[in-house]
Amino acid sequence: MDDSPAGAGPGPLSGLLVADFSRVLAGPYATMLLADLGAEVVKVEGPQGDETRTWMPPVRGETSTYYLGVNRGKRSIALDLRDEADAALGRELAARADVLIENFKPGGLAKYGLDYATVHALNPGLVYASITGFGSGAGSHVPGYDLMVQAISGLMSLTGDPDGPPYRAGISVFDVMAGNHAVIGILAALRHRDATGAGQLVEVNLLSSALTGLVNHSSAYAAGGVVPYRMGNAHPSVFPYEPLPTADDDLIVAAANDGQFRKLCDVLGIPDVAVDPRFAHNADRTKNREELRPLLTERLATRGAVDWFEALTAEGVPCGPIQTIDGGFAMAERFGLDPVVEVGEGDRAVPTTRHPLRLSATPAAYRLPPPELDEHGEELRAWLTGPRDTGPDTRPDSRPGVGSDSRRGSR
Repeated sequence: MDDSPAGAGPGPLSGLLVADFSRVLAGPYATMLLADLGAEVVKVEGPQGDETRTWMPPVRGETSTYYLGVNRGKRSIALDLRDEADAALGRELAARADVLIENFKPGGLAKYGLDYATVHALNPGLVYASITGFGSGAGSHVPGYDLMVQAISGLMSLTGDPDGPPYRAGISVFDVMAGNHAVIGILAALRHRDATGAGQLVEVNLLSSALTGLVNHSSAYAAGGVVPYRMGNAHPSVFPYEPLPTADDDLIVAAANDGQFRKLCDVLGIPDVAVDPRFAHNADRTKNREELRPLLTERLATRGAVDWFEALTAEGVPCGPIQTIDGGFAMAERFGLDPVVEVGEGDRAVPTTRHPLRLSATPAAYRLPPPELDEHGEELRAWLTGPRDTGPDTRPDSRPGVGSDSRRGSR
């Protein structure tokens, strides 16, 4: 259940209380990463729960695997913010928290007294992270869904065959990216609070995450005035950097510099190609890709993709077979990455994907399985109506209110 050796200390974010007013993907993904690193996360849900609880199939038992994938390490309380008593509990949680994260429509929490200005007045040290689709200004009225952002940002225009229709990415890539950006912003703001005692507003929007995440394509437009277009699996600036056919399956070959290309040619048994003036340097290879491709595929056709993978990677040539997700997990196992961890015990045990960070002194830990709706509501309500000098503790073998940072509520 834990990355850490027996007896290791608490996570690097131990003692931080996160009030999670987010739902679906970007916010819950961010708060899950914070929980893995030791933060105490209280997931606030409406009476019907996070929408992803109903996004099925697939399921594990009767629970959506979508929900399970981004909600470990949290405690759930169901609050109907339209009810003043529940809204007061939400405000009390915000007053005690170190971090609040939300992805309501901009301004949507103001009527409950949970907007940044109101909460900041109650808790000046709070880091308040707001995730929107298109910002809190002129785009605030536009709903923020990842698929919309993939379309609007230009990503879909870059995805697919040149003569075919545009395609979405296989995951909600900008929700995940915005969640990661939210974590970066929160940690930066906490560093500022450590130095000054002051919290601040952290704003993240999917469109800005998308535009920075399009990296070289964004730069092509911003710095070069070039509007890139989809090229299937080819790369506009590097060759070979795409799938190439072998005797059985396609193999991704990513020989992105001259040294790697020379090694590729040596393994393929065509060393003369590496010194051909048409192919000696990347710009030459990219310009003459249609002449070079058949020279490579002729040799690759003599062996299967897995055989070539073994031979090429042994010489330091980046490549890889195109697999389904089960193959990806199997490869991670082969490389000793232990991609699956189990969180919870007995009937509540859930296999889940390991946290992406490996920290040598303060590793990630997986303390709580994804919560049932309002699973911790009773104890959290008792805590929120009690003294402010205690806090909830997410360790399942601890009493509520024990072991938390006494600074909370003193601001």
